Amino acid sequence: MTDINRESVLVWLRLDLRLADHPAFAAAVASGLAVVPVFVWPPRGEMPGAAARWWLHQSLMRLDESLREKGSRLVIRRGAAAETLIELAREVGARRIFCNRVYEAAELEREADVAERLSARGIAVEGFNGSLLFEPGSIRTTSGGSFQVFTPFWRACWNERDALRRPLKAPAAILAPRKWPRSLAVDDLELEPRIDWAAGMRAAWTPGEKAAQARLRGFARGPVQHYAEDRDRPDHDGTSRLSPHLHFGEISVLQAWHAAAGALGAEVYLRQLAWREFAHHVLHAHPKSPGQAIHAEFGNFPWRRNQRRLRAWQQGRTGYPFVDAAMRQLWSTGWMHNRARMVVASFLVKHLLIPWQDGAAWFMDTLVDADLANNTMGWQWVAGCGMDAAPYFRVFNPILQGTKFDPDGEYVRRWVQELHGMPAEFIHAPWNAPARVLAAAGVRLGVDYPRPLVDHAEARRAALAAFGEMRGRR
Repeated sequence: MTDINRESVLVWLRLDLRLADHPAFAAAVASGLAVVPVFVWPPRGEMPGAAARWWLHQSLMRLDESLREKGSRLVIRRGAAAETLIELAREVGARRIFCNRVYEAAELEREADVAERLSARGIAVEGFNGSLLFEPGSIRTTSGGSFQVFTPFWRACWNERDALRRPLKAPAAILAPRKWPRSLAVDDLELEPRIDWAAGMRAAWTPGEKAAQARLRGFARGPVQHYAEDRDRPDHDGTSRLSPHLHFGEISVLQAWHAAAGALGAEVYLRQLAWREFAHHVLHAHPKSPGQAIHAEFGNFPWRRNQRRLRAWQQGRTGYPFVDAAMRQLWSTGWMHNRARMVVASFLVKHLLIPWQDGAAWFMDTLVDADLANNTMGWQWVAGCGMDAAPYFRVFNPILQGTKFDPDGEYVRRWVQELHGMPAEFIHAPWNAPARVLAAAGVRLGVDYPRPLVDHAEARRAALAAFGEMRGRR
């Protein structure tokens, strides 16, 4: 005898906090049974980073509001997934559980464990692809292997684009059980910081499915047409800024693809969606890559761990304005422009010779879009040790990068207030400014703003020497 006298099905929610284009929800509603949406918060020790937890709190609140508009609500439980779902299924009389897959090794193992243990109790778990354009393993080389390089992977995806299904509509209504099972409140998960440091994120973002859809509509109606020119300019609002919405599944990549596909010049943006796709396919093929270099020879790299320099990088106190602006944007808003991500990552691993894993861990804690696949591929790409990686001898010059992609210095002035009065001619290398220019700008190097941690030319030579040392150890 169940605790609730109407047969139900469960929808197990993870990184798919939306109602539209949600295959698991669509299948649950189509069953004709009462639907119980459930989010299971994992045991302590498996939590996402601080910035992502802040976003998750808002996203769960918005999802519950949307569910209530459909006559449903979100059930929140805490504990190990299998035991929690077994208990809830017993309470609501569910013999089927629907979920969208998360293609990370730990989550796939968790889903397999849940399926096996529930199957032993006569409960079926049905999984769907709700997060990627193509299921990992479905895009293969002509020899049947996984792609090692992005460009041929992109061509293969482009050739299959007509096979992509159309996004599913949100259900008009969701049949509810006669009696709802007990649930924690979102506040009970204690996701938001106890000491409020999230003001900058609140000012920069509106989490939730409705905000994601509005952002996508706005981007597809205009900015996507100029994406090729604006996407590398952190001083412009030229990117979609959909990455956290995509990570938490507030909007699907299929929705983004189809919304942008008809726009003039959209192929450049669609290619970026394929980079996201490639990252997840690579992670699926190399599940240990979040902690281990894909190219094993980098296990011999002579990294130099230096907590003082790592802290200066984290705080945006390296003395290189473009790097510091990016790191301060990250700390304030939980997000950083992609061009800036490449530059700051290169600075950490090639100017400071600090292991890429340290940078990846900092990003996972401070990014609202802290996605394991994208973050891992990005850091391994910059370090030169991953799939389709940048060659190690490519060392971004933070001065030239700032001059090229922030030519007027507006990005630096916004985030590095100490340099607000510096003219564009010297803002990316204030140590080259004459004393009178520094005085007029109110900048005392080493007092108001730090001198560079390292000299670029010397750091580049040291990085290439370290690379040569690694190769010599093979």
